Amino acid sequence: MGEKGAKPDLTGGDLRIAVVVSRFNEDVTKRLLRGALGALEEHGVHEPDVFWVPGSLELPVTVLALAERGNHDAIVCLGCVIRGETYHFEIVAGQSAAGIMQVQLDTGVPVAFGVLTTEDKEHALARSGPKNNKGAEAAEVAIEMANLMREVQG
Repeated sequence: MGEKGAKPDLTGGDLRIAVVVSRFNEDVTKRLLRGALGALEEHGVHEPDVFWVPGSLELPVTVLALAERGNHDAIVCLGCVIRGETYHFEIVAGQSAAGIMQVQLDTGVPVAFGVLTTEDKEHALARSGPKNNKGAEAAEVAIEMANLMREVQG
C-alpha cells in the first residue's frame, strides 16, 4: 500500500466542500471565509456550499446535518470566539470543538476546525488577514483530509 499522507494532496477539482460560518464576530469570520474561499478556488474546488449560523455553538449541529446528508467530501467550520470577562469563552470554545470532533468520529466526514479562540480582537484580526489566514488553512486541511479519506476508504 505504501505511505499515504506524507505529502498533502491538495487537488480539489472533484471535491464537494461545504463551509459553515458563524455570524458572531462577523467582521472576523468574513475575513476567515474570504481566506477559505480563496484557498478552495486556488486548489480547484468550485462552488463550495456556504452556510451561515448565529454562533460557534451552532456549528456542530449544522455540520452534523450536512455530514449525514452525505453530499460533501469535507466540511470547513469557521468562527471566532474572543475571551471576555466571564467563563463563557471556555464553554463556547470547548463545546464547539468537542461537538465538531464528535461529528467527524460519528460520520467519518472530515471537518476542518477553523474557529479562532483568541485573547482579544487584535489577535483575531492577525489570524484572519491576507497573509496569515486560518480560514485558508482550514480549507486546505479539508481538501487534504477528503483526499486522504478517499485513499483510506478505498
